Amino acid sequence: MQSQMIKKYKKVVVKIGSNSIVDSKTKKIKSKWLDYLCKDIAELNKTKKIVIVCSGAIALGAKSISNTKLRKLEDKQAAASVGQIELAHQWRNKLGKYKIGVSQILLTLEDSEERRRYLNARNTISSLQSKNIIPIINENDTVATEEIRYGDNDRLAARVAQMIEADLLILLSDIDGLYQGNPKKDKDIKKISEVFKIDKKIEKLGNYQSSELGSGGIATKILAAKICAGNGCATIITNSDKNKPISNIDKKNSTIFYPLTSTNSSKKKWLLNHLKPSGSIIIDTGAKNAILKNKSLLPAGVIDIKGRFKRGDVISILVKNGQKIAIGISAYDFNDAKKIIGKKSEEIYKVLGFEGRDEVVHKDNLVRLSA
Repeated sequence: MQSQMIKKYKKVVVKIGSNSIVDSKTKKIKSKWLDYLCKDIAELNKTKKIVIVCSGAIALGAKSISNTKLRKLEDKQAAASVGQIELAHQWRNKLGKYKIGVSQILLTLEDSEERRRYLNARNTISSLQSKNIIPIINENDTVATEEIRYGDNDRLAARVAQMIEADLLILLSDIDGLYQGNPKKDKDIKKISEVFKIDKKIEKLGNYQSSELGSGGIATKILAAKICAGNGCATIITNSDKNKPISNIDKKNSTIFYPLTSTNSSKKKWLLNHLKPSGSIIIDTGAKNAILKNKSLLPAGVIDIKGRFKRGDVISILVKNGQKIAIGISAYDFNDAKKIIGKKSEEIYKVLGFEGRDEVVHKDNLVRLSA
């Protein structure tokens, strides 16, 4: 029987943390627990479209390479390459009992940050789901470096939820929701069952870590919920340490973050949640006021350029005090953008020697950020 809290949702991303699926002592899969989870997923799969984001590859592979501390990046990458095979094998066998096919998709940060690759990944997932195959997604830790990686699967799961336009993200973890403090230090601290808006007060509650094997804590889960909320997707954080951890979700053992109403297009949702812009543009007060009125950013309002970005890259738009007010796609590379700082649109051809766009960032490729 499905939990009443998740009954109404149609597209669901389930994220499993390392601590949930891997035994911290033996560094092996929690086989019996995974049996119960797969029973839950098989039930959900009858009425919903499911995507699974699963951690644990590094934790599983560490023992095989006789290096459980994994101080070096190449050791983590080697462990991931071993552990990922074990993860895929387990999912295939256990969901196969319910005649559910699975696939493996390994993503890097660039796969969600570059628009073409983002759309390719979305199309692949959609094709798999149409054939009743559940994608099992993980970060591609065998090739990801510190500069081009998510670093935690909570944010990866949120980006996948956005990618497929999911309406619910379930974060299975070793914590049963968001508390008003650290429950490991204060047993009397109260849990928050519902969050309607993620403000600075809520974000400050993420200042403590909780996971032994995983790379994320409550802070990354709050960030994931914030990404999802802006895309019209609810998020549930719940403790996985129970049989059938999804069907047994209720308000006592979880926190639900409700979505905000979103009118942005798919492209603007992608822009809004971009994790690593390639550079930034600093603008004057006039340009700021124009952006607040949903107008394009013209070169006349630009006062400085930061970073080495290319035409078509995602950039941040800042005011003089450093506040980020918008994000958008640049119509120029950083060299050409610098040359037309403060110029009128009709002067662009004379300065650059070619007919460029009138706008540095067109309003269709720009998203204002909430204050």
